[in-house]
Amino acid sequence: MKNDTLVIGTGAGYAGDRVEPAIELAKHGNLDYIVFECLAERTIALAQLRKLHDPSAGYDSLLAYRLDKILPVCYQNKIRIITNMGAANPLAALEKTREIARRHGLDKMKIAAVVGDDVSGIIGEINPCLVETGQKLNQSLGSFVSANAYLGAESIIPALETGADVVITGRVADPSLFLAPMIYEFGWSLDNWTLLGKGTVIGHLMECAGQVTGGYYAEPGKKDVPGLGRLGFPIACIAGNGDGIITKLPEAGGVVNVSTCKEQLLYEIGDPAAYLTPDVTADFTKVGFKQIGPDKVLVTGGDGRRRPPTLKVSIGYHQGYIGEGEISYAGSGAVERGRLAAQIVKERLEAVGATYREIRYDLIGVDALHGAVADGKASGKPYEVRLRVAAKTDTREEAVLIGNEVETLYTNGPAGGGGARKHVSEIIAIVSAFIPRESIASRVVVKEVKEG
Repeated sequence: MKNDTLVIGTGAGYAGDRVEPAIELAKHGNLDYIVFECLAERTIALAQLRKLHDPSAGYDSLLAYRLDKILPVCYQNKIRIITNMGAANPLAALEKTREIARRHGLDKMKIAAVVGDDVSGIIGEINPCLVETGQKLNQSLGSFVSANAYLGAESIIPALETGADVVITGRVADPSLFLAPMIYEFGWSLDNWTLLGKGTVIGHLMECAGQVTGGYYAEPGKKDVPGLGRLGFPIACIAGNGDGIITKLPEAGGVVNVSTCKEQLLYEIGDPAAYLTPDVTADFTKVGFKQIGPDKVLVTGGDGRRRPPTLKVSIGYHQGYIGEGEISYAGSGAVERGRLAAQIVKERLEAVGATYREIRYDLIGVDALHGAVADGKASGKPYEVRLRVAAKTDTREEAVLIGNEVETLYTNGPAGGGGARKHVSEIIAIVSAFIPRESIASRVVVKEVKEG
């Protein structure tokens, strides 16, 4: 730490997030750490799929782009980076980061990878019950693409102890990425549940980047947020007792107030009295927010109890394909022509013997989100609509038929169709399970850039 207060910025809140706010923070935020949180359940499953096709792949597709821009300024300003952009392949991400650092002449930089979250080799022997079905893994799934356990802050701390400038992980619980430097810098005990609970509150507020600075909060005329085009990412200034201040750079767009913090606190939680993480059973029920200045909110009152005896595992498996086709109709009678187009596609799919498990015919802008109920309440007829046909299939060949039949509407039925597109994507579905934490052993691999 540069002083008695630990300063952590968020560099990304999801895999495809912007990089400019992170660069701003690294240049002007006076940070000790910057955290890039880039993984979701499907994200890592898709990364595992890429790794299956190419053993050197499987890390975040934007890792090289982000680090190429931010490594030099972080190194210059003595800001340590923690990120889960290692995804399915932290070791390959380590080597890519070394390559980028070497290109920038950062030969003294030290990079660490945290591995051990990939439990695909042992999950079959454990054969846990799946949360979604209540059945054993081997009863529900014939095969799976990925199985990654949510590691906690405890797995990152050994990497920080090596002095690594960059710590790259795979699947780690989102708040744990922020909690680890708090534990390390303040010397918190791993069984001080109150402090770990308070640190988890801060991590949860920070993990989604621009959400807490007004991005997910904004609603014109009701909750106006200035400068959304250059929304800034959050900064947490944390004291040794676990209290913190959530803020942002003064010159950045967005807003930090009690309401943005409340909305983010409630984001993706079940029981607020028992928010389960690998580190602690956090209690959010007594969290307090106080506006102490422009874009400065004091956070107090978090608590926690003993951590769970198990770790959550996210299991990805192949569930077929989605075939899609879209086409637009504009002008008078657009809705009627869109509905006729949908009926033609239905008849055509029957004629060619297409098979699918589920299919949807939506007029986007009319009934795609809320169905016929919304259509009935619409005032007036839309001047333009877009037909979207999407089906789940067992094979790629079956999925291709869906888009093909939509595309043929160009010349085969109703008038004025345009802007057709078609697409096929593989479905990676996710289920969850819990396994004993003692069945997992994480480890840290550290390399300096100048090593051979």
